[in-house]
Amino acid sequence: MSSSYIVGLDIGSSSIKAAVAEVKKNKTLSLIQTFKMPSAGLRRGVVDDLQEATRAVSQVLGEIKKISNNAIKNIFLGVGSPDFKTQASKGMAAVVRADSEINQDDIDRATENAQAIKLPGNRSVVHYVTQQYVIDDMGDVKEPLGMVGNRLEVLSLIIHAFGPNVKNLTKCVESAGGGVAGLIFSPLAASRAILSKNQKELGTVLVDIGFGKTGISVYEESKLLHTAVFPIGSGHVTNDLAIRLKVSVPSAENIKLTLGSAVAKEIPTRENVDLNKFDSAARGAFSRRLIAETIEMRFAEIMELVNSELKMIGKAAHLPAGAVLVGGGSKLPAMVDLTKQELKLSAQVGVPNLSEVDVSKASSSISQLEDPEWACAFGLLLHGADRLNDAKAGRVNTVLEFFKKLFNIFTP
Repeated sequence: MSSSYIVGLDIGSSSIKAAVAEVKKNKTLSLIQTFKMPSAGLRRGVVDDLQEATRAVSQVLGEIKKISNNAIKNIFLGVGSPDFKTQASKGMAAVVRADSEINQDDIDRATENAQAIKLPGNRSVVHYVTQQYVIDDMGDVKEPLGMVGNRLEVLSLIIHAFGPNVKNLTKCVESAGGGVAGLIFSPLAASRAILSKNQKELGTVLVDIGFGKTGISVYEESKLLHTAVFPIGSGHVTNDLAIRLKVSVPSAENIKLTLGSAVAKEIPTRENVDLNKFDSAARGAFSRRLIAETIEMRFAEIMELVNSELKMIGKAAHLPAGAVLVGGGSKLPAMVDLTKQELKLSAQVGVPNLSEVDVSKASSSISQLEDPEWACAFGLLLHGADRLNDAKAGRVNTVLEFFKKLFNIFTP
């Protein structure tokens, strides 16, 4: 019997990251290899050149095929562009058993009613996220099965997107020979790899700063409260520097990564940068403090957008576990200080938690396994494993329910 593999595929505006894992017989994952290659044909998470995007994805899948042909047929794909929306929904079902005990059928009916919302024809639902159950006005129930009540309600969040954008991204993978086993909203994927149960319980916001966009997910009392994606990322900082310093975009990116800081006041006022060292066409020196000011202004704008979302849900400055930063933009010096300053919350850079994954056979370096830039790709792997295990558990439960009903029929 051939081995089973799954792939977490994070297609960004600047790079494509893929994590390949083998699914063991005991349902655990063994990380085999990771790949990072330049992206093309995408802007802010949206395909704007299908051929270019497909060509870039093909290069990544070509490398994965060297591990296993079946791996590229089992891809969990991250999706998340600024057109994604989060909508609250509620469903109710009357408990039908004479003894008022809630069974799986009651839960399924209430859940189906919560999911029965009308959306415009061009919108596609990516996730139904159950927040809590309510039994006869008693809320915050996590698992109602077997409990007693007359009425069961389900409170859910529905995450939906502009359908053509999702289909175009899926088409890139399929045109490159891949098979999409599941679509996962990128901020949820990153949260799966980064946030602990304690952080989700206390209350936290995960901020994923990518090259072309920034995504957030907010949790409290172990529930997803809110998500959003903004059409602005660390690439906008690079563009700002290119304009202000009158250098090429690659040179501006190099300056940002080499000498950049997200907080200008920490940089000495008299320290200058010889631009010719970074761009042969550039002349003269430029104040490093002014470079930091340019960076700080744009990242402060991103944090202002984050704070506006937190204010909207009443959680600004009121998340005990603070903010957790991931994505390539999180690695710039002083980003934690800027986040504390702008959000009035504690802050830290997140490190992927791969305790559920055997990494002993992985070709990746330890630094890559601890890199916040890989939060989404690793989270896609973990979400993929969750879905596979849920599907197996569902099949087992279906069989058990069948025999239970059969037993009840033939038992006096």
